[in-house]
Amino acid sequence: MAQTGQRVDPFRNFNFLVELDGIAQASFTECSGLGSTTEVIENREGGDNVTVRKLPGKTSFSDISLKWGLTASTELWEWRQQIADGLVVRKNGSIVVFDLANSAEVARWNFFRAWPTKWEGPAFSAKGGDIAIDTLVLAHEGLTRV
Repeated sequence: MAQTGQRVDPFRNFNFLVELDGIAQASFTECSGLGSTTEVIENREGGDNVTVRKLPGKTSFSDISLKWGLTASTELWEWRQQIADGLVVRKNGSIVVFDLANSAEVARWNFFRAWPTKWEGPAFSAKGGDIAIDTLVLAHEGLTRV
């Protein structure tokens, strides 16, 4: 815990790494969708006609979206193609954040039993000079921060 008067800067969002079981993909340009939601179950108890009790229901996890610059690597495409062909191959992974010096891990989220639900290729334009970006959306069954 920080001492009174000691400055604590937040972590930067650009210094991250994505780890996937058995896939050595180049750097990702964007990762979004780290989140979870717990359903609210409303319940009225007999004799208490004014108050509604709120109980926690099932927890669901947001899909994780990964974006990267198009390269010759086909590992993520092949994983997605396996799903399209009916072979569900699930992988565990991590989103890791590093300090500004890129020398120490400062935060990590692990996700479990993920599989690609969507792949979106880059938008091409003869007038542009931007990097071609691929997108992969992963459904998963759990997220923890360690």
